[in-house]
Amino acid sequence: MNIVELETSHPSAARMRRGARGAALSRAVLAALAAATFGASASTASAATIARSVEVSGTPAAVWALIGPFCAIKDWLPPVGTCTEDCRVPPTRTLVTKDGSATFIERQTARNDSQAFYRYEFVASPLPVSRYSSTIRVTANGKGGSTVTWRGSYTPDVGKAADAKQALSGIYAAGLDSIRSQVAKQLAAAAVSGIGR
Repeated sequence: MNIVELETSHPSAARMRRGARGAALSRAVLAALAAATFGASASTASAATIARSVEVSGTPAAVWALIGPFCAIKDWLPPVGTCTEDCRVPPTRTLVTKDGSATFIERQTARNDSQAFYRYEFVASPLPVSRYSSTIRVTANGKGGSTVTWRGSYTPDVGKAADAKQALSGIYAAGLDSIRSQVAKQLAAAAVSGIGR
């Protein structure tokens, strides 16, 4: 005797079985909805921020002249081999690493040369992040020199928060160290030039 025959032969048993199956289905649906809801929450990474700064000896105007041009990043960020800037407003730059293994496409979203800052965002990047936006700013430090601040916000890919933080921290540190070194060399060269006159 199959199930259909059993249900036909015993209406009360059939109703009990249908009720049990309905309850089980309801529990399964609720469990699936809960898993989907909590799974989505768990898989949505929280926004993160990063900020690094360095003190340099040059005036804000001198430092901004060195790092302010949008494609000057190829001169002070060690991993960058080339920078190509389009002619659009706002401009977009394409950075290729020296070993050719990675390409970054970045769009400038704000600039104020009188206040010595610009803001940009990733259009495409090999880093495990989304919604990345960053600002590079030079301010007077009150001691005759300048502070260069590089600040960013981003959302790391799911499960990649540590990787994203490590990668960005390394990039920021390398860039700011290079800026400090280049400003020091520039000042030293200017001093030597002044002595030779």
